[in-house]
Order: sequence, then C-alpha cells, then structure tokens
Amino acid sequence: MAQNIVKNLLRRKEFSIPFCPTIRNTSRGNPALKQLVRSTVSFHHVLQKYSNSTSKRTLEQNRLYSKNRFYSVNAAQKTDQDYINEHKITIIGEDVPKPYRDIDVSGFPDYIKSFLKEQGFTSPTVIQSQAWPIALKGDNFVGIAQTGTGKTLAYLLPAVVHIKEAQARRGRGPRVLVLAPTRELARQIEEVAKEFQKSLNIRCLCIYGGVSRSRQADELQYGVDILIATPGRLNDFIDSKVTNLSRCGYVVLDEADRMLDMGFEPQIRKALEGVPYERQILMFSATWPKEVQHLAKDYLGKFVQVNVGSTDLTANHNITQHIHVVQQHEKMDKLKEIMHDISGQGCGKILVFTNTKRFVDSLTLTLRRNKWSAVGIHGDKSQMQRDNIINKFRSGGTNILVATDVAARGLDVDGITHVINFDFPNTTEDYIHRIGRTGRSQNKGVSHTILSDEDGRQAKSLIAVLKEANQEIPQELELLARDHDNTKNIDRRRNPKGNQKGYNFRRNNNNYRSSNKRWQSYDRNDYY
Repeated sequence: MAQNIVKNLLRRKEFSIPFCPTIRNTSRGNPALKQLVRSTVSFHHVLQKYSNSTSKRTLEQNRLYSKNRFYSVNAAQKTDQDYINEHKITIIGEDVPKPYRDIDVSGFPDYIKSFLKEQGFTSPTVIQSQAWPIALKGDNFVGIAQTGTGKTLAYLLPAVVHIKEAQARRGRGPRVLVLAPTRELARQIEEVAKEFQKSLNIRCLCIYGGVSRSRQADELQYGVDILIATPGRLNDFIDSKVTNLSRCGYVVLDEADRMLDMGFEPQIRKALEGVPYERQILMFSATWPKEVQHLAKDYLGKFVQVNVGSTDLTANHNITQHIHVVQQHEKMDKLKEIMHDISGQGCGKILVFTNTKRFVDSLTLTLRRNKWSAVGIHGDKSQMQRDNIINKFRSGGTNILVATDVAARGLDVDGITHVINFDFPNTTEDYIHRIGRTGRSQNKGVSHTILSDEDGRQAKSLIAVLKEANQEIPQELELLARDHDNTKNIDRRRNPKGNQKGYNFRRNNNNYRSSNKRWQSYDRNDYY
C-alpha cells in the first residue's frame, strides 16, 4: 500500500524531482525502505520515459490532424474591415481570415470553383463569404444570421472540401453530419447536397422519422459521406448499432435555436458524445438565446462567432409588416378581407399560419368553400402527404398553403409574396421565422398578422420588432400592450407574493411537462 502511495506521488510533476533524492537519503540502513526506493525510482524513470514518448506521439497526432483540418492555403489573411462595416458584421474570435468576396480568387479548390460556375453561382451572401474561409481554416464556427441568407451552402461547401481533402479512418459511419430540427428542413438540405453527389461523387443520405426505417438502415450500412438527420431518428440508429459517428470529423447544427426550442437538446448532446474529440463543429442559428450559448460553450470550446446584423430579435427589413388588432370573433372576417385584398393585387403564393393542427384542416376547408384553392400541412400528416403538398405548393399547383409551425423554418419556396398569421405564435422568435418565409434572397415581401385581446402578452415584444424594422405601429397595438401591462400591475398589487402553493405544486408534480414557460400554456402535440 505504501508503495502505491509513493507511485501515485511520483506521477505528480511537482513531486517527481525533489522527492526521489529525499527518499534516497533517508533510506540508508533500512533494507526494506531501500527496496521500496529502488522499485519506485525505477518506476519513476519508466513513467517519465513513457510520458515523454506519449507527449511526442500526441503532439505528432495533433500536428497531423491540424494539417488535415487546414484545407485552404489562402484562408488565413487579415480581416476585411471595410466589408465588415458595410454589412454590419460582428466578429468574435482571433485570427479571423478575410471574407471571400470573389469565388475566383478564393481559397476553394478548383473542383469547387468549377461546380459553382456550373450552378450559375455569381457572388456569395454575407454569411457565406465570412463562413467559408473560417470553416476551411478548420476553426469551430457559430453563425448568427436571418433565414434566407444562404446558410445551407455556407456549411456544405466546406463539408465537401473536408471529405475530399482530409484523411479519415476506415469505417461505415458518415464523415459529415448535419443535424436539422424538422423533416422539411432536412429534405431541403438534402436537395442541395444531392448536387454534390452528382458532380463530385459524394454519397449523401437524409434520415428522419415518419417513414420506413428499414430502407434508411440499408443505405446507412452501405455507407455515406454526408448524413443529414433529425436528432430523434439519428439516435435511434445509433442505439440500434446501425451506424456510429466514430469517423465524423465535421458536424453542423443547423437552426440550433429551433432544435433547442423543440426540446431536442438531450438528443443533440447524446449524438455529439459519439463524435470524435478531433472534430470541427459549425453551428448556425437565427437567434442567440442562452440555451444556444450554453450548447456552444459545452461542445465547441474555442470558436469564431459571426453575427450578421444584430443578435437581438430582428425581422427582415425587406418585409412590410401589417398588424391588425380585432376581437376574437372577428378574426375570420378579417382574414377574408385580407385574402380579397391580396387577390385583387394579383399576388403570388400565400402562406397562412395557425397554431393548431385541427384548425389547419378547418381553415383549409373554409378557404376551399370560398373558392380559394388551398392545401394544409401539419405534423399529423404522413411524410408522403407532406411532400406531395409542398411539391404542389412549390410547383404552383396551388398558391395557398395553410400550416402550423412545421413550415415556419426550412420551407424554402420561391414566389411566396405574402405571409398571414391568423394566430399569433407562442413566441416572437417564431413570428420572425414565420414572416421570414417571404422576402427571401433580397426580394420584397408582405406579412399580415391578426391579433386579439388574448395576444396582449406578446404585444410589447412585437412593438420592439416593428420599431427595429422601421415599420408602422398601429395605435391599437400600443393600446393592447398598455392594457396588458396595466392588468399585470393590478394582479401584482392584489397578490404581491404570488401563489406560492400553486408554484410548489407545479414544481413537484412529476406529470408537469416543462419548466419552460413557453410550453406551459398548451399541449405540444396539438401544435406542429
């Protein structure tokens, strides 16, 4: 036991040098202690030799790995301050490379430049120009930008370079993983990735729930380079040993704020535990809430953060926002009035949002009865139904889509000129993403939002969004916010200490769904 204690002490650097001579001096005349000293000193030399060789081997591995991660020789240049000021970019990090403003003089390999020219690609968006050199440099990256700014290509092009240029150990798992919150967004990413599959011989696969598991499992076992997945289905295949992430050196978390908002944080963390420590992680989000900040801090370590615009709640300035405050029973009449006005303008496609699945079906039927060709989509429809409905809407077979928040993110359909919020969403973040389905790629768009007295709690934050976007604020909305604040103040005076008993009941009730207030007012299964 004493020998083990000495060995453990010798492992510590601060004891290893002075401790051994001291024992030698005090062991004279004691044969047992001399034997202990011989064994411990011998062990010390072996340990020191092993430690030195391990350190050299670790440094060599890190050196080789770093060499493989730095794909572009032209990436590490000074930051372009004029470009940053022009586009209101905020950069947090060290040694940030210069943005790619021109593809021809960028650090991309020739096959990427040729691919972009074949696709008719002209110039990068702001988030693309700044994300590409950082990703090619090998740094972990956080990108905060509005929807519709080209984030998909911002992470897929470096992913292709990672596959083509970096070495990887043998195995059947993917080399690139892209996590997305919804099936619709995952399918949209797959469509972009398939272009690389055709041109650059890269195998891509998209896995998600709601469809046959066996076919996806067969394709996974055959082997893929880029795996696009929703968190739940990915963990299902990992748990059943169909695949693993031991080869995955490049990970993307797309719409990270949405994934956390939907309660996917445990699944995300579980999946990331299976990714090698020597990996590169890119996180893209439209907002920067504390939950996303904690996830980035836990798994990205040192990273470069790029904010395009403000990290506060901001709407696309290309969208003209109209707010209508009515009584609850007047909402349907207001919707018909808006629809008639839009129809008279010869509009394009219209996206109508409601909060519940049941009302999607009801409103779709109502619109059809009023001679408007409408289709509806929500989480209870099968994946085949959802694909058919979206394809019909995308191709122009119908120009009105009624949806829950399954279409709030990841639905990239050209020609959406108007977004109507029949029901105001549960959070202002969702409002921004809903109206962000229009006004994409520098196009103009229009949104109409119908509010009633029941939406007073969101009025104040909505006013802040409107002010930031230089939109007109109706007097009725200001009155709604003021009335809600007055009601809260009256309730606070009546019950200054709050309902402590009720609070304890909620905290201790095991059946209570979540401590997050945004989920407390409704059953999540009724939404989406």
